[in-house]
Amino acid sequence: MTPLARLLAEQRRRQRRLLLRAAGYAALVAAASVILLGLSGWFITAAAIAGLAGPVAAQGFNYMLPSAGIRLLAILRTGARYGERLASHEAAFGALAQIRPALFQAIAAAPAARALSFSTGEATARIVQDVGVIENRFAMMSAPAGLVAATVAGTILTLLGGWAPALATLGCLAALLVVADRLASRLEAPGRAVQRATGALKDEVALHLGAAAELRCYGLEDWAATRIGEQSERLADAARAQAQVLGWFELAQASAIALAAGAAAALAQGQGAAIVALAALAAAMTIDGAAPLVRRLAQRGMVREAEARLDTLLETGPVRERAAIALDRPTIESDGVMLAPGARILIAGESGAGKTTLIETLMGLRDATPGAIRIGGQDLADIPPRQRRTVFDWAPQDAALLSGTVRDNLLLASPQASEADLWHALHDAALDERVRRLPDGLDSWIGENGERLSGGERRRLSLARAYLGTAPWLLLDEPSEGLDSATERTIALRLAVRLSARGQGLLLISHRPRLGALCDTTLRRRPSGGWTEAAALPSRGIDRHRLETGAAGHASGDSTPSRDAPVLV
Repeated sequence: MTPLARLLAEQRRRQRRLLLRAAGYAALVAAASVILLGLSGWFITAAAIAGLAGPVAAQGFNYMLPSAGIRLLAILRTGARYGERLASHEAAFGALAQIRPALFQAIAAAPAARALSFSTGEATARIVQDVGVIENRFAMMSAPAGLVAATVAGTILTLLGGWAPALATLGCLAALLVVADRLASRLEAPGRAVQRATGALKDEVALHLGAAAELRCYGLEDWAATRIGEQSERLADAARAQAQVLGWFELAQASAIALAAGAAAALAQGQGAAIVALAALAAAMTIDGAAPLVRRLAQRGMVREAEARLDTLLETGPVRERAAIALDRPTIESDGVMLAPGARILIAGESGAGKTTLIETLMGLRDATPGAIRIGGQDLADIPPRQRRTVFDWAPQDAALLSGTVRDNLLLASPQASEADLWHALHDAALDERVRRLPDGLDSWIGENGERLSGGERRRLSLARAYLGTAPWLLLDEPSEGLDSATERTIALRLAVRLSARGQGLLLISHRPRLGALCDTTLRRRPSGGWTEAAALPSRGIDRHRLETGAAGHASGDSTPSRDAPVLV
């Protein structure tokens, strides 16, 4: 059983009560529809015959009982249809409320290589579009119950005209289902193509919308529109091919209804005009009762493609044994260099040497090479990413912000943080005064990815978010890039105080000397991996003069590390 199949089976168990209720209502709708139309045909025909037979026959005909039955059936069908829709969609929505978070969690918890392989548009298309197809599947689970009820009711009514009309009706129904299954096989490829083309179009649109400003600056709007147009044409071609096969479904359904009604009417001759009308209309409604199941068969290709695409989100590789680590101020060891708890390390190196990659590997955003890094004496590759992230607070180079308020973005790091904690973190990131000037303070809306803030303000908000964590190590990737000198100096001074007060270790990537002056040691990253230098400062203290002047003599590269895995403190 695939991961998605297990998830769907679990949701069917959870929604069993609603699904059974929907099936019961669907059966009631189908049975009422067959009986209603059959009875209506009999009543109209019998009433006409009675009227034509003269006043005596007309007065003796009981109009009240059949008409009351017809009204009752009409009310019953309407109410049952409402109940069926309500129950089936409630079951579908209840299932989706569990399926979509499970899919998102699967993406977030997937191995780094797999998670990064999904673009924003592709992931959105799968969680929204493909899950929408699964929603229809849940909503149509009552179709078999309706078909069974229609078949039973139709067989009973057509039997009033004899065995031949009943058998003819059942034969037409069986033929329709066989033809629908064959057509569904032909429709599977177009259905899959529509799902893929729709996902590709959404991905293309998301890609170019994300770069809308750059496209305008370089005059590439027409080029982007052409790319989107090409994807749209592919979707149109796939939808056209699908519509051609769907037309055969409609023709098969209409032909089966006409054939069943005609055959029942012809074979019921001799039973009276009223019974002929009853048998013909009952046969027609019996075939019509298969319509929901036929529509479900028509969607089989789309459903299978959606399931295949969703399964790729839920698939997991072999689970390795995970080792527990000591989370209380663990050491970090990489390529023969060990960093003691509380160490302040500047990670230097040329562009592309892998500095950011190292930080992202520590955070579990990239796969760790076995044996390359150890945390608390344990191989990083054996430590689950969720557990690694309790060791590090992180402010990335390109921080993503929620489309929400300042408070929303800060609370990501510490949902239980108090108002005072939030303001303290903003103060240390030199952003508190700016937030106080916003219309609603902490509750001010900052727009999509913080678009209402400047680039430097977005970076400082990310820094404040990292400050709210309680991990023993702080990872900062170019935290002052794009900031003016005065703001950078303020951040450096406040960070120095924060580190001293908390005893937190620091891994810093920065090309700015003032922040580099916070660190006691510089490690230079080689493009091929490993370190070429570990230069320790003579003093562990924080020199305010060094911070204000931006001097960082320790980064000159005059000393080299010991070959015996030096401990940097």
